[in-house]
Amino acid sequence: MRLILLGPPGAGKGTQAQRLVAKYGLVQLSTGDMLRAAVNAGTPIGHQVADIMARGALCPDEIVVGIVEERIQRSDARKGFILDGFPRTVPQAEALDRMLARHGVALDAVIELRVNEAALLRRIESRIAEMRARGEKLRDDDNPDVLHRRLAAYRQLTEPLIAYYRRQGSLRTVDGMAAIPEVTAAIDAVLPSKPATAKPAGPDDGPKKKRTTKAVSRGPTIGKKSAKLSAHARKRPEGRKMTGRQP
Repeated sequence: MRLILLGPPGAGKGTQAQRLVAKYGLVQLSTGDMLRAAVNAGTPIGHQVADIMARGALCPDEIVVGIVEERIQRSDARKGFILDGFPRTVPQAEALDRMLARHGVALDAVIELRVNEAALLRRIESRIAEMRARGEKLRDDDNPDVLHRRLAAYRQLTEPLIAYYRRQGSLRTVDGMAAIPEVTAAIDAVLPSKPATAKPAGPDDGPKKKRTTKAVSRGPTIGKKSAKLSAHARKRPEGRKMTGRQP
């Protein structure tokens, strides 16, 4: 099973990914972790991205897709994987589709954890207050201002993926504001029973319509001649220029 979890920061993607890993034996793939591991291991890709990451810049899409491609071919990913933090943009999703197609596989589902942003902010603020009351150390991003910026970036860059995967027919949406066990049950309910094997449709692809060609004539035609012309047009190889001559 090959999955993507979509949702804004704080939607609970990490929690649900861990539950899916435990239940289905999947591998959770974090592109950030994989890039850091490649740098530490001194792999060819690691050498490419070491300077980029040291400068705090974003790695090119083709490099990130390359490291995902390398990782999913390992034995522990045979049962499937969950992509964490990738793709973030439509161009990245398109590159991912092309890479998976080269291996003859496709995504089984893209799970969107839909949340109410105002309620999400209140939930994060409440969690921060509780952590402070317990004397727990906060992360740098446990901050309402930081969360506002991250939500804005999600809306601009990542939210278009919802429409992209909806067109492909792979999007499944669940209520991310429900209790954690309820969200888990909802995800289980929408997962496909069989793994996908075909390449997903591209962003501009839709249900294929039967192509029809109308006969064109420079002058009026009647009776049998009109019928013959129409039949001739249907048999004409695609790409040849139509003329007004009768068959």
